[in-house]
Amino acid sequence: MESSIDIRPIESKDNPALAKIVRQTLVEFGANHPGTVYYDESTDRLSTLFNVPGSVYFVAEKDNEILGGGGIYPTVGLGADTCELVKMYLLPTARGLGLGVALLNKCVAFARSNGYKNIYLETMPELTLAIKLYQKTGFKMLNSPLGQSGHFGCGIWMILNLDQYK
Repeated sequence: MESSIDIRPIESKDNPALAKIVRQTLVEFGANHPGTVYYDESTDRLSTLFNVPGSVYFVAEKDNEILGGGGIYPTVGLGADTCELVKMYLLPTARGLGLGVALLNKCVAFARSNGYKNIYLETMPELTLAIKLYQKTGFKMLNSPLGQSGHFGCGIWMILNLDQYK
C-alpha cells in the first residue's frame, strides 16, 4: 500500500464523499438492490451512525481525496462478543493497493481492543473482489444471517473468529 494514504476515523465532512463511493460501487457491480446499504438512509450520515459505543468507521484518504472506508458496528441481535464489518467500499483507483487489507487490519485491531471475539459480515454475490479478500483473510461462510442488520438484500453471510485472523 502506498505510504501516503492516511487511515483515520470518520469526520462529518466525509459523509457526502463516502455515501457517493458506497452507492457508486454498488451500481458498478450491479448490486444496488433494495435491502442493501444503497437504500439505507444512514449511508448519508455515517459519522453520526458510528457515534454508537463499540463502533468505529475508518476513512482512507490521500491528498485530501477520500478513497473509501470500512467500519465495525455492534449490530442488534449479535452476541456481545460479535460485531459486524460494515460499509467497506473503495474507489476503483484505490483497489489493488492493499488498502482493503489495511482497513480490515484497523477494524480487527479495534474489534479486539473492544473485547469482540468474532466479526460477522453480510455481502452480495456480485461483490466478488470483496468476497475473495474476506476468504483470504479467514472469513468463513455461514448458511444464514445473524443479527438484525435489516439488509435483506444481502445473500452471503460470513464470520471471522479473531483468534484465527491471518
